[in-house]
Amino acid sequence: MPPHLPKQMKEAAVHQALTGHSTTKQIAKEYGVGLSSLNRWIKNAKNSGAPGMAQKEKRPKDWTREERLNALLEAAKLSDEELGAWCRQKGLHTHHLEKWRKELAQEQPSAEKTTSKQLKKEIKELKSELNRKDKALAETSALLVLKKKADAIWGDKEDD
Repeated sequence: MPPHLPKQMKEAAVHQALTGHSTTKQIAKEYGVGLSSLNRWIKNAKNSGAPGMAQKEKRPKDWTREERLNALLEAAKLSDEELGAWCRQKGLHTHHLEKWRKELAQEQPSAEKTTSKQLKKEIKELKSELNRKDKALAETSALLVLKKKADAIWGDKEDD
């Protein structure tokens, strides 16, 4: 085992590990380095973002909701052949897109239910407020009628 590997060999080993063609154990054995050394080189390369050290593609389950939605919109514009190439480029399969479509379709009714519940609650509050104001108006009208009757019976105090 050589004490120091040339920089090009380190980069080649790290690149091979990041592309995922072999396991780190196999790569370490092939280059004659310790597994912990190779793992440290990989970690350093990922942290430094060294040029030529492309990181692995993001797993489909790690995609955010916005990324999934954008991917679905982008994929919808493509023909079957273009879709296959696009999926390979993004590290996806068509079944991921189908799964995301189904998840999105299931989310929409729940959003509609939430909106519906909010509207029902608002309607209930408005009806309650309307009833309260109707009662207040009825009470005011009754008082006004009584005042007119009292004035008619006893006369206005201002007439004296």
